[in-house]
Amino acid sequence: MWLLNCSNLVDPLLKNLRIFVVKFAEVKTENRILDVCCATGDQVFHYAKIGAIATGIDSNPKMIEIAARKQKSQRIDNVCFQVADATDLPFEDSTFDIASISLALHEIEKGERDKVISEMKRVVKKDGSLVFTDFKAPLPSTKVAFLIMAIEYSAGKKHYENFKNYLQEGGLPILLQKNKLKKEKIDYPQDGLLIVIKTKNNF
Repeated sequence: MWLLNCSNLVDPLLKNLRIFVVKFAEVKTENRILDVCCATGDQVFHYAKIGAIATGIDSNPKMIEIAARKQKSQRIDNVCFQVADATDLPFEDSTFDIASISLALHEIEKGERDKVISEMKRVVKKDGSLVFTDFKAPLPSTKVAFLIMAIEYSAGKKHYENFKNYLQEGGLPILLQKNKLKKEKIDYPQDGLLIVIKTKNNF
C-alpha cells in the first residue's frame, strides 16, 4: 500500500524527469525499450509518446495492474506490461535497444543490484544503451534532500537500510563501474538531487 500511495504522490512530480530521460536516452521512433521496476508505468508511457515500442516490468502485481488500466484507458497500443523479477528478466538475450531503471536501485538489497544490472545488460543488444536514474550520492544538503530521507525512512526498516547502503557505497557511478559500464553521458536533474547516467552496452 505504501508503494501505491507513494507512486500516486510522486508520479506527477516526476513528469519533467520522465520527459528529460526520453531526451537524455536519445530514444528514437520504433526503438524497443525495457523499463525495469516500472511501477505504474509513467516512464513507459513517455517512451511510447514518441513512437518507441516500450515494455515495463515490475515485481508488484498491483503496480502492473494500475499500469495496464492506464494503457487501456488511454488506448496506447505500443506498450505492454508484465509482472517480472528484475534479477531474472523473462526475455531473450539482445531483445531491446535500450533498457532503463529509475529510482529503484536504491531500494534493492546490495547483493541484488548487480544481478539487476547484469540482466539489463543481457537483454540489451550490443552497443545498445542502458540508462540509470537514481539519487545522487551523497545527497545535497537541502531541505528537499532531508524530506527524501524522511520519506525513505517512513518506507520501513529494510527499505531504509537499502537506501543508506546505496548512498554509503557511492551510488550509481561506483555501481556501474563495478559492473564494467562506462558512462557516455551524465547529468544531475532536480537541482542536483538525482543523477542520470547513460552507458553503452559493450559486452
